[in-house]
Amino acid sequence: MNLNPIAASNNRILVIDDNPEIHADFRKVLGPTAPANGALDDVMAEFFGPKETIAGPSDFQLDSAYQGKEGLEMVVRAIAAGQPYAMAFVDVRMPPGWDGVETITRIWEIDASIQVVICTAYSDYSWQDIIAKLGKSDRLVILKKPFDSIEVLQLAHALTEKWLLTHQARHKLDDLNRLVDERTHELHGANTRLLREMAERELAQEALKISEERLAKAFDASPLPVAILRLNDHGCIECNRAFLAATGCESHELLGRSLWDAGVVLEPQSRLDTLALLSRGGHVRQRACELVSKNGEPRAALLWIERFELASGPHLLAVVQDISEQLKIEHQLRQSQKMEAIGHLAAGVAHDLNNIITVVSGHTSLQLAKTQLDSDVAWSLRQVQGAGERAAALTRQLLAFSRKQVMEKKAVSLSGVIQNVASMLRRLIPESLALTFEHEPALPLIYADVCNLEQIIVNLVVNARDAMTQGGSIAIRTDAVEVTAAHAARSAEARPGRFARLTVTDTGEGMSPATLARIFEPFFTTKPVGKGTGMGLATVIGIIQQHEGWVEAESQPGRGTTFRIYLPVTDRAGTVEEAPVIAAPVQAADEVILLAEDDPDVRSLACCVLKEAGYRVIEAEDGPHAIAAWREFNGRIDLLLTDMVMPGGLSGSDVAERFRADRPESKVLFSSGYSVEIFGSDLSVREDFNYLAKPYLANQLLQAVARALSGTPPPQQAAA
Repeated sequence: MNLNPIAASNNRILVIDDNPEIHADFRKVLGPTAPANGALDDVMAEFFGPKETIAGPSDFQLDSAYQGKEGLEMVVRAIAAGQPYAMAFVDVRMPPGWDGVETITRIWEIDASIQVVICTAYSDYSWQDIIAKLGKSDRLVILKKPFDSIEVLQLAHALTEKWLLTHQARHKLDDLNRLVDERTHELHGANTRLLREMAERELAQEALKISEERLAKAFDASPLPVAILRLNDHGCIECNRAFLAATGCESHELLGRSLWDAGVVLEPQSRLDTLALLSRGGHVRQRACELVSKNGEPRAALLWIERFELASGPHLLAVVQDISEQLKIEHQLRQSQKMEAIGHLAAGVAHDLNNIITVVSGHTSLQLAKTQLDSDVAWSLRQVQGAGERAAALTRQLLAFSRKQVMEKKAVSLSGVIQNVASMLRRLIPESLALTFEHEPALPLIYADVCNLEQIIVNLVVNARDAMTQGGSIAIRTDAVEVTAAHAARSAEARPGRFARLTVTDTGEGMSPATLARIFEPFFTTKPVGKGTGMGLATVIGIIQQHEGWVEAESQPGRGTTFRIYLPVTDRAGTVEEAPVIAAPVQAADEVILLAEDDPDVRSLACCVLKEAGYRVIEAEDGPHAIAAWREFNGRIDLLLTDMVMPGGLSGSDVAERFRADRPESKVLFSSGYSVEIFGSDLSVREDFNYLAKPYLANQLLQAVARALSGTPPPQQAAA
């Protein structure tokens, strides 16, 4: 309610009666034309105070309702508006709806403070019946009809004043209760403070018990190094077990010593700033520092210092968090992201280079195939062709590093692969180096590409050889290991499980930590200019990651290097490799070839080679043009030769899928500088798949076209 509990009056009266004449009578008595009653005023003044506080006849506000339900709705609306009725005159009989007793019952359920006068001219209910239904209440008065005007006016004055006094008394009581609650709360707070002060005095008297409780619970059990310091000189008065373990000291060695002499080291300027901040009563938050152990080993850490109160006075709480492992993992993640970005760059560069090398090598092979070629020109062309082959080898390394090369995986034994290349490895190293092999019997199989595994082994052995100019030994071992969760936590790429492990150890010069951190970066090398491309170990890690494995390297200057390669084992059965059958190129028989290639130079070369061999060629610069070309061509198209990566929104796979749907009798030959888009995440060649890797020579193009036209399965080949 918006009614002021002290100053306001309430003279709102509701009349509920089904007889309109009764409403008119009430308005005559209580309305503005009602006569004044001097004797009544004197009586009211005697009971309720001075005359000005008692409402005159014109002060009453009457509302009429003709049924009980209507009256209840008016009571609800009045309460919602903040203008409740002080009293109600309710007729007992109001057919056909509720009678007066039921109406009063429902009204009191909504507003229990309203004063009610029951108006009755019949003996429907005795007083006992009414009391039985409504209960005894000081809010209920019975008025017999016909009623006397003076009696009605007296009831109106008395009951509205009673409502107001009750309302004021209730609010006064609420105020008293609130004051009592506030005082009780204050007393409770004072009592709490008193109890706390008493507890602090008891704690001060039992310092040893406080210390033992603190160390046993929130202090000593903390996994972070924590120390309690004196405010004036920052001397340690307590150190928890984690702090002692981090510094490698005993408790007696640290107590009394300054925090800055107890293993927490800050940069000079940072220390000055920290001391100044503490002297001003400030707080230290996540300040970089080092936590140095007793043996001098530094650990990267963060420092918090908070001021707090003990029974003996203000102190400082120092918390140190060792973040060395977190920084190591973050470094590994950044390194992984950097290598991934470099891998994408390398793949794009390799793809573009392959197109360029295809043009150079293709035209060179075309010219070298001619008879009566000048010897000097032929020699120069062979040099160009050799340079192209070396460039192609470099792009293969880039694709291996970027994990976008084509592989033919199968279940193989890691030990068997090493045995197959053992004789070649011995030819790679001088006699001054000893090469030993150690294989665990019954080594589980792995699902891998044999050529890639051989490349890993050769690269590691060659690197070991170059690190031992004064002689030494290289040991190659294979075994099966169960990687635990603890082991996996030490490497960002490691994971628990069963793996076959290849270990290559040399006794060479070793590497510094700075060099070891960069050995897998592409083009990073410690060899002299012209002695290495810096792609060897980058290729190794690319192949390993493509096989869902990882590598761990250890090295120290003067103590050699060890590489441990983990490859997941497989449940696949081993297969017997059969020699591929390579079909010889056939003479062109006026076959029609649709050539889809976005690089104009490569397209021009391929078109030239195919036309010279007798093929009819339809050229298209991308997928949409290829689709338009075969739909406009009315004749037979024997072969679609398509690049895999083209502009226009359609890849070679998309074009081939639509071409086969339109011309199911025709063949398809794919070509690309790299093939991740062809094979998806598996990156394994399918049996029914024709593929020509870039760069290619003229005769290689013709052989691939002939195989595709004849339906002969392609031989094993590695994509550059």
